[in-house]
Amino acid sequence: ALSNYRFQLRRFGRVLEAHGVEPTSLTLEIADRHARQVPFDRMNAVRIPNLVRRFVLHLISIGVAIPPPVSAAQIAKDKLLDDLEGFLLGQRGLSPSSVYHVKRYAVRFLDHRFGETVPDPSAIRHQDIVAFLEHIQKGKGLSMARTPASHLRCFFQYLFARGLTVTNLSSTVPKVHRIQNNRLPRYLPPTDIEAILEWVRRESSYGVRDYAMFLLMARLGLRVPEVMAIEIDDIDWRAGELLVRGKGKRRDRLPLPEDVGAAISAYLRDARPSTVTRVLFVRSYAPYLGFKDSRIVSKILARACAALKIEMPARYLGSHVLRHSLATRMVRSGVALHEVGDVLRHKSRATTMIYAKLDIANLRSVAQPWPAGEAKQ
Repeated sequence: ALSNYRFQLRRFGRVLEAHGVEPTSLTLEIADRHARQVPFDRMNAVRIPNLVRRFVLHLISIGVAIPPPVSAAQIAKDKLLDDLEGFLLGQRGLSPSSVYHVKRYAVRFLDHRFGETVPDPSAIRHQDIVAFLEHIQKGKGLSMARTPASHLRCFFQYLFARGLTVTNLSSTVPKVHRIQNNRLPRYLPPTDIEAILEWVRRESSYGVRDYAMFLLMARLGLRVPEVMAIEIDDIDWRAGELLVRGKGKRRDRLPLPEDVGAAISAYLRDARPSTVTRVLFVRSYAPYLGFKDSRIVSKILARACAALKIEMPARYLGSHVLRHSLATRMVRSGVALHEVGDVLRHKSRATTMIYAKLDIANLRSVAQPWPAGEAKQ
């Protein structure tokens, strides 16, 4: 890959040379214009404009190329967003992925409300929030409205905490009606879970690594970000315990099942590349670092279900089905709900109560007779 990048950049360099453009006079706009003049190579998957953009950004970072001009509005916006990130990480305890999404919607709101002018949080009104939500929700269902509303509340709570708004505008963000616990938990039967695990172990491109990741979710109910966050030092082999970094900077120690420990050991011994990072699960290509996001797990699960002709209980459920399936199996095996909540590390017992619907035996014992049935008797 590196030799291919160098080859493509040399092709770009010849175009610059033909037009008399020196590297020190490069800007992102000039580079993009000349990158599109590099002859198209259908045998090469590298997109030249994207590669050139990354290269010029590197030149800018080391002081060779010309950085793009930054307006006063952009400087003020960047300063506000940097402070927002520090606030969410340090005082709210949000995960980096949650902070990313809050910042993303904050940027979209500021751009919509202030455009190219310097943002003035004190000028924000309830009508601005409603107008923005209506703008981004055009053509989308109500279920898609909860996410931006939630992230915007975090942003407005920050503005109020910093004294940038007179009132706490988070309370003025419209709430999206949601019927709580109106359906059964979505899960797969144990036979399907075991079939998926076996497929991942045998057929996945990087089966040793992927099998260990999927076992952690299927046996311990870990969320994908929690699996991605595991570091080598989090495993206490002598005690047979695993440190789990959960939501809101929560730390829990869980017992490490024998088959999960064996899978992790096999990955460390036979498949994990040599790398300086202490993150347990790393990418299969250089640089050998942790995963950027959780999409890889959903893609592997989708391939497994397609190959095994397993129909997911919901279209957008993804890898969380493994967590639901574990809880469902525990409830139907007679495990008490509070113990299920402990395994899943729920903060609230109310969260665990959704699985009470699956305890058919106990529900039958407390079910009231149907009035019409009594009348017929």
